[in-house]
Amino acid sequence: MAASSDTPRSFVAYLRVSTDRQGRSGLGLEAQRAAIDAFVKAPDRLLLPPFVEVESGRKTDRPQLGAALDRCRRVGATLLVAKVDRLARNLPFLRSLIDGGVDVAFCDLPNLPAGGMGRYMLSQMALFAELERDMIADRTKAALAAAKARGVKLGGDRGYRPPSPPDAKAGGDASGASRSLAADHAAFRLMPVVEEIRAAGAVSLRDLASALTSRGIPTPTGKGGWTATAVRRVVERAARAAA
Repeated sequence: MAASSDTPRSFVAYLRVSTDRQGRSGLGLEAQRAAIDAFVKAPDRLLLPPFVEVESGRKTDRPQLGAALDRCRRVGATLLVAKVDRLARNLPFLRSLIDGGVDVAFCDLPNLPAGGMGRYMLSQMALFAELERDMIADRTKAALAAAKARGVKLGGDRGYRPPSPPDAKAGGDASGASRSLAADHAAFRLMPVVEEIRAAGAVSLRDLASALTSRGIPTPTGKGGWTATAVRRVVERAARAAA
């Protein structure tokens, strides 16, 4: 935990995105960098370069995080993370970091107290995040099981994929039915992602569109970013397919 002191602090930034696609595109990193830049005020200083990880929040094997912590130990700096969930949603792992001899600060928790009270508050927040993650997983499994029981054919990909082109030899009616069924399946596969985004606080269709775009999930056409209208159509299609 970051100690309360009048002495200027040095920070080592750690940023994480969950997919390789997000890492290459920079989606998600810009917001984290902006939060970190806004957090560090003179006379405190931010040591460069930042450490960037492309890894799932479930995994604890993170070489970039290890390198960032090693630098913090060597120079007496504080590890700085934009949001708690960028560091970990795994409670034992987060606790091991808290007790690992390196101060940790979070841009979204600027008033988190130092010492035992801060560690307790952070542990409770991490526990809630872990519970939320498991509840999302449980809801997703239940929804997929219910759909499978209704005879809906499900794929393993959670992302949206545009419908495959019809077989040129197939008749017009068969081609249309094939495209419609493929679109239904693709829309239904997207719903666990939509529910996860909603659980994270998205309210409007515009919020959902922005989150889907930031995650690098392709639109039904495979071109451009998501719009509120596109999200509404996909949600409605999934609802009809599940009915």
